[in-house]
Amino acid sequence: GVEAILDELKEEFDYIICDSPAGIEQGAQLAMYFADEAVVVTNPEVSSVRDSDRVLGLLNSKTKRAETKGVEPVKAQVLLTRHDKSRIESGEMMTVQDVLEILAVPLLGIIPESPAVLRASNLGTPLALDAPSAARTAYEDAVARLTGETVEIRVDDVLKSTTETDGTYT
Repeated sequence: GVEAILDELKEEFDYIICDSPAGIEQGAQLAMYFADEAVVVTNPEVSSVRDSDRVLGLLNSKTKRAETKGVEPVKAQVLLTRHDKSRIESGEMMTVQDVLEILAVPLLGIIPESPAVLRASNLGTPLALDAPSAARTAYEDAVARLTGETVEIRVDDVLKSTTETDGTYT
């Protein structure tokens, strides 16, 4: 039934976003099976990156695109959340480059750790409707990149660049 619903929605919408539970359980597998593109959300902690690597493996092997000969694979990108410069510098978290080397997919964006995210979650309201914050801007920029706009990545108020071909981050 999922495929029929998605086919119907494709007639009316340019984008259909299917959120899934974290990890590699059945719910995540059902959400990714018919994907054309995937945004793999992870944070710079070893367990999260390992789970994301497994999800990328499933995208490359257990999706309709992977099972269909002659069809491009699912286009995957990583969205790095909970970025905290001080925790990275102290060695509590992985660097962005370390995450990208392990996952080997392009970087969609970096979302900084922010009390605004927790506040929006606790209130049950979208961050996009909250007061301006670095996290809100980072999410808006990631959406712009996802829809094809060229927007540089800003981390800790410093513009960074990525290359489309290999996802390296400088």
